[in-house]
Amino acid sequence: MFLNTLTPKIIKIKHMEWYNYLAAFFAGAFLANSIPHFIKGIQGDKFPTPFAKPPGKGLSPAYINVLWGGLNIIIGYLLLVHSKIRTENDHLGKIIFFVGAMALSLMLSIHFTQKHKE
Repeated sequence: MFLNTLTPKIIKIKHMEWYNYLAAFFAGAFLANSIPHFIKGIQGDKFPTPFAKPPGKGLSPAYINVLWGGLNIIIGYLLLVHSKIRTENDHLGKIIFFVGAMALSLMLSIHFTQKHKE
C-alpha cells in the first residue's frame, strides 16, 4: 500500500487540433486589442478604430471605442472557449494564447509610436 502512493501516475496529455491553437492565438490577439479601445472609450477619449476616416488613423468617438472594445471582448471570449485551452495540462495552448496577445500588443505599440512621430 505504501508503494502505491510513491509510484508516479502517468498523466495523459491530450493535445488539441491545430485549429484550437489557432483559435487560442487569435483569442489572445482580440482580447489584447479590446483593452485600449475599451479604456479610451470609458475615459471619454477619442481613439483610432477601423471605422474612423482614414481607417486606423483617424479618431473615433468614445462610444464607438466602447462598442469596438466590447465586440473584441466577445470575439476573444468565444475564440477562447472554443480553443479548449482550459485543460490544466495543456501548457502549449496557454503559451500560444499569450503569444497571440503579445504579438498584437507589440504590433500596435510600434504602429502607435510611428503614428505619434508623424
